[in-house]
Amino acid sequence: MGINTHINSNNTPLQIIRRPAVLQMTGFSKSTLYNRNQDGTFPPAVNLGGRSVGFVQSECELVLQALIAGIPTDEIKVLVKSLVEQRKFNIGGL
Repeated sequence: MGINTHINSNNTPLQIIRRPAVLQMTGFSKSTLYNRNQDGTFPPAVNLGGRSVGFVQSECELVLQALIAGIPTDEIKVLVKSLVEQRKFNIGGL
């Protein structure tokens, strides 16, 4: 049996978006996105093979909502860690 279509909490299929879309969505510079990945305040990219990476759109949106809401940095780090951990459990049909 193959991998089922993943569904996020909004019952919509998960989507991978590329770095330019993330930069446009967040308003971050490339270096700010890199720094936030390194310090755990933004979800890391997913390896798409070769040199290609993308970001899970729903994860980016949740972190952006937390930033807008003024959630403290330490709580955003916990959120990001939780989102990354959930990736392991979102695989259906395996």
